[in-house]
Amino acid sequence: MPGTPNSEVLAEMVASVLSVPVSAGDSVAVGDTVMLLESMKMEIPVLADTAGTVVEVRVVPGDVIQEGDVLVVLSH
Repeated sequence: MPGTPNSEVLAEMVASVLSVPVSAGDSVAVGDTVMLLESMKMEIPVLADTAGTVVEVRVVPGDVIQEGDVLVVLSH
């Protein structure tokens, strides 16, 4: 949407995507889990740091992500 600010949820480490419990159009609150990652046999939840609506999910389960990759785009 023109004029609507977006924010990106970024990967903080190299990991594999285990699950993505959100999809485009979903509303999320601060602290909601938008993705579950696996790294070094540990499960790491990725949390929304802002409230908004999911505009785009850029990964799927099984993807290997790199630090800094955009995982989810949110609009506010």
